[in-house]
Amino acid sequence: MQTTANKLDKYTSTGKKDTRSGFGDGLLELGRENDQVVGLCADLTGSLKMNAFEDEFPDRFFNCGVAEANMMGVAAGLTIGGKIPFTGTFANFSTGRVYDQIRQSIAYSEKNVKICASHAGLTLGEDGATHQILEDIGMMKMLPNMTVIVPCDYTQTKLATKAIADHHGPVYLRFGRPKWPIFTDENQEFEIGKAQVLSEGTDVTVIACGHLVWKAIEAARILEEKGISVELINMHTIKPLDTQAIIKSVNKTGCVVTAEEHQKNGGLGASVAQVLAEHHLAPLEMVAVNDTFGESGTTEELLTKYGINTDNIVESVHNVLNRKG
Repeated sequence: MQTTANKLDKYTSTGKKDTRSGFGDGLLELGRENDQVVGLCADLTGSLKMNAFEDEFPDRFFNCGVAEANMMGVAAGLTIGGKIPFTGTFANFSTGRVYDQIRQSIAYSEKNVKICASHAGLTLGEDGATHQILEDIGMMKMLPNMTVIVPCDYTQTKLATKAIADHHGPVYLRFGRPKWPIFTDENQEFEIGKAQVLSEGTDVTVIACGHLVWKAIEAARILEEKGISVELINMHTIKPLDTQAIIKSVNKTGCVVTAEEHQKNGGLGASVAQVLAEHHLAPLEMVAVNDTFGESGTTEELLTKYGINTDNIVESVHNVLNRKG
């Protein structure tokens, strides 16, 4: 019988690279393939890795300056002429600062704007609480017509960037700053709204997104050594949520742990809880930030302090198994 550890061997890290570079490289390839793709940035071109696109397609790149609300309005207007605008700035400024413009000018009229947000969550690190937005998934998934995607590594972010260009309608694409293990296959198929089952198991379902997918892989290896069979799901699309994948898995395992770099309120865990309440009641533990702001520190220090690291996933699995009985 193949163990969880065996099944996860193919997800061993092949190196580290920041997910924002996956966005930048994906955008550059899109620019070469589709002349309707345009880039907009709020004076953070280098930080968003959009400089290669700007250099190659200067007529299709607009630096809107530190005026994020105006950038969203310009992006909405560009769609009327058939353009596919990709906006780029930090996640905090991509959502909290411009929520009114996104709601009124983009989501309400289902404009084809791709809102691409870097430096999300605690892994932003030393920039501190004012920049470490942990509410953005909840804010964006509540908007009608909005698609919300949180890829897990460089490769998947690149593929997701290219995939959203073919999807008509507003998209929120969330990624980060730190160098992170690359563990997904560049030849994988990225399908919006379709979860990836990284390993099949029978004892517990672990559902993770973004940077926490790698932490969940680490946790699954530890749990396998203790004889616990983990079904591990990479839920890269938060909206539309792959409800069927959740129900199918929980029918086997009978309990769930979610893991995300976001507030417990309103994030991936809350979406999964709604599915369980509506379709299949089962014990659920959430590994997420518990109703607090972050602070300055290194990535690993913050993940540990705020309870969203590998050990926290392992502990939550033990807790949910005890509840399952």
